[in-house]
Amino acid sequence: MSAGAGPQARLWRRVTRQPVTMVAAGYLVLLLFVAAFATQLTPYDPDAGDLQALLQGPSSDHLLGTDQLGRDTLSRLLVATQIAVIAGVEAIVVALGLGVPIGLISGYVGGRVDRAVMRMVDVLLSLPGMVVALAIIAAMGPGLVNAMFAVGVLFAIRIIRLVRGTVLSAREELYVSAARLSGAPPRRVILRYILPNVSIPLLVEVALYFGVALLIEAMLSFLGVGVQPPQATWGTMLSEARSYVGEQPFLPVPAGVMITLTVLAFNLVADGLSAALDPREKRRVLPLPDAPTDASSADEADGQAVLAVRALRVRLPGGDGGLDVLRGVSFDVHRGEIVGLVGESGSGKSLTALSCLGLLPPRAEVRGSIRLLGEELVGRPEKELQAVRGRKLAMVFQEPAKALNPSLTVGRQIAEGLEIHRGLSRREALWESAELLRKVGVPNAEKRLREYPHQFSGGMAQRVVIAMALACDPDVLIADEPTTALDVTTQGQVLDLLLDLREQTGVAILLITHDLGVVADLCDRANVMYAGEVVESAGVQELFDRPQHPYTTALLRATPDDQAEVDRLASIPGQVPRPDELTGGCAFAGRCAHRLNLCSEAHPRMIDAGGGVEVRCHLHEVELATSVAGPGSRTRPRIKESHDDR
Repeated sequence: MSAGAGPQARLWRRVTRQPVTMVAAGYLVLLLFVAAFATQLTPYDPDAGDLQALLQGPSSDHLLGTDQLGRDTLSRLLVATQIAVIAGVEAIVVALGLGVPIGLISGYVGGRVDRAVMRMVDVLLSLPGMVVALAIIAAMGPGLVNAMFAVGVLFAIRIIRLVRGTVLSAREELYVSAARLSGAPPRRVILRYILPNVSIPLLVEVALYFGVALLIEAMLSFLGVGVQPPQATWGTMLSEARSYVGEQPFLPVPAGVMITLTVLAFNLVADGLSAALDPREKRRVLPLPDAPTDASSADEADGQAVLAVRALRVRLPGGDGGLDVLRGVSFDVHRGEIVGLVGESGSGKSLTALSCLGLLPPRAEVRGSIRLLGEELVGRPEKELQAVRGRKLAMVFQEPAKALNPSLTVGRQIAEGLEIHRGLSRREALWESAELLRKVGVPNAEKRLREYPHQFSGGMAQRVVIAMALACDPDVLIADEPTTALDVTTQGQVLDLLLDLREQTGVAILLITHDLGVVADLCDRANVMYAGEVVESAGVQELFDRPQHPYTTALLRATPDDQAEVDRLASIPGQVPRPDELTGGCAFAGRCAHRLNLCSEAHPRMIDAGGGVEVRCHLHEVELATSVAGPGSRTRPRIKESHDDR
């Protein structure tokens, strides 16, 4: 994609790739043309009757026949189209004019204003929509303008909720806080920083509501509370035709077909816009032979590896053709082993875990191989993956407060997996849940089964999450930053628990973390990730004593060490590049103090550096590794004094 192509160009490109949406949009363009030039296109005066040509069928003189007064049906249909479009525009203008400002103010101001607005919205939504519309029309009187104002009010109620919800999310973003801290007035913050986020969901809603407005207008006119005869609308034409359908069966067909096609076209366009703005297509799985391998280890037999990942590549929607967020990740996890995935935020650690679990976004493209106990997971149907998750492959999330359902007791949540995967009865599952809580060190297990997540401290809640993950004796446990949200003392307890569980059950653990101290304390081997790929893989002792990649060296220098006497902690300049910023060279080249000209030109391959160490670096290809490894050599750091070095 060219550098100048913006969001509008990308949206248009996605929409044009949907044939059904384009056909529906073409029909709506034709409809707007007819509405704009209806008076010039009518072959007859739509209100002029011909008593000699009553209730005629289609003919060369009257292409769609005539009605009970001899009026030309085609002419009336064209004029009715113009009125329908005007009615839809009026309803949408009223809906946006009321809904958007109220929703913006309610969401941004909050407090009493928000509570008052939402109580009013809740009351109106509790009433049937047609009752509200008819009440407004009864107060204002029948007619097109009043009817569409009533419809617009109905839409505005729902738009208020939509806009408010979007604003509540957007106002917490850092860029909004930065704008407020810069002194920008509330009006500028709302219009410049928040309103653009609202426009995307509104675009879909407008397309959907326009079709609904036409349908409601036709219904109200059919009931006699909208446009009044003799003015032609689709609703009045149907209302008049019902009395003469026995004499001329074709009479209601033109208006009925127009209503059906127009509402269907608006719905198809809304669906197309929704898919283009937030794609939900089925994930495409690409075959393994197309995926390049990065190292000789990728061709080795998996052997005793419980989890074997080979040349894993993941592409997500974005840009032209998508963005490569994982670029050839390979590693093994053996039974009873703890393997670390370490790196800065944005390196691809959590995405690798989600790939193993089959929890990627629907349109993600997956290349490579993920084998669990020798069985390939890539390309497996969702139903088969559901049988794997929790039973053979489980995960511990980093925030227990979000991982646990606040509306269910802890016992019910642990028991659910036991009932699904092991077929236990409710009573048996609860008994087993109590055993699991005792196993992870939760006191008074039977009593605490009946408690809710908010009654647990952070450390105890994390133990509950671990118990849920271990409920079905998985072969592999993925721990995604399991100690991030905990204090230092509790971190040590959770890490001790993971070590004890490994020793007791032999479970293989894939530990995702950015904390090298945790890696030093827990892991047997570690894989350092950067920009969606593994740049160094080694045993923990080798990794800390003799780092081979400049990025690993930089991470170690930036890690706090209680035994080191330094005035200022080292840092790595710059940040992890985004997937759309990657070039054909080394991803770390822009931050590396040892970079060569080759680093910006060619992508480094994974090479064997000896001693079970693999490294992705051009320096080793030109035999300059010593100059990099030497200054960074160090012993394993002890990060937490409260945690035993095990």
